[in-house]
Amino acid sequence: MQMLIIVLNKINKLDDLLMEFTNNGIRGGTIIDSMGMVRALADEHSDMPLFGSLKMILNENRPFNKTIFMVLKDEKVSIAMECVRNVVGNINEEGTGIMFTVPVNQVEGLTK
Repeated sequence: MQMLIIVLNKINKLDDLLMEFTNNGIRGGTIIDSMGMVRALADEHSDMPLFGSLKMILNENRPFNKTIFMVLKDEKVSIAMECVRNVVGNINEEGTGIMFTVPVNQVEGLTK
């Protein structure tokens, strides 16, 4: 098993992504509001010239992103990642997000 972690900056795509997961047999996960480090620093130090400039560059309408955690069987990971690509587009484009997997050695509490 693996945990797929997706940090989605394009939060307007969240509903479409969840539907894409469902349509491809991917169910279950946890979604939390999150904030990137640069954004947090810009908010905390907006009185400093460098961070004030960073804050102006950042999209004020999107202070948060969404982080999705999904524990998946190995054979479902590539399907889920393809769902992300289908909905979000090229995740390697700046400001889109990031996704990665982490091995999961033991799990309790998952239902079928």
